[in-house]
Amino acid sequence: MTAHAPPERIATARVVLRPWRADDAAELQRIVQHDLGHLGRWMPWATAEAHEDVAQIAARLQRFADDFAAGRDWAYALEGRDDGALMGAVGLHPRRGPDALEIGYWIRAGRSGHGYVTEAVAALVDAAFATCGIDRIEIRCDPRNLPSAAIPRRLGFVHVTTLVGDSPEPGLSRDTMVWEVRRPELVVTRDS
Repeated sequence: MTAHAPPERIATARVVLRPWRADDAAELQRIVQHDLGHLGRWMPWATAEAHEDVAQIAARLQRFADDFAAGRDWAYALEGRDDGALMGAVGLHPRRGPDALEIGYWIRAGRSGHGYVTEAVAALVDAAFATCGIDRIEIRCDPRNLPSAAIPRRLGFVHVTTLVGDSPEPGLSRDTMVWEVRRPELVVTRDS
């Protein structure tokens, strides 16, 4: 468990990160159902969620909000700063040991390719290092998901390994790239 929690609200020039609310359920359901081809290829949860009713999704979002408030896990809704439109999600998850957090993310198809997730992840990395008392952050993604893998690369993460045949979903075999960035003051440089 981390020493401190990240901020509840993070705003950048173009995006806002805020905790999920149960009343986001209907909009989230519309996005997942509309973008199932875009999301389902990389995130198996999307296929199951596309078939859930709004009450089930609202209950899960309430658990996300409860976990956020209790400091157990920090799932953020990703919104456009100018229009308040729900674009996707970014999460900060304490599942990599006491000194590390993992960032996960997704974005709806119509907002992909504009740098919103990169901007959100950069802000979340800065906030996590400033507030959470951790030494490193990981991003994990399928190596075939080129847009997802481009984000840690753009943000200076180092590709540390690719886990072959690894999957968080039972019965699913896929490779997983592991990217890492360390807290800046922990990076050791050598003089030539």
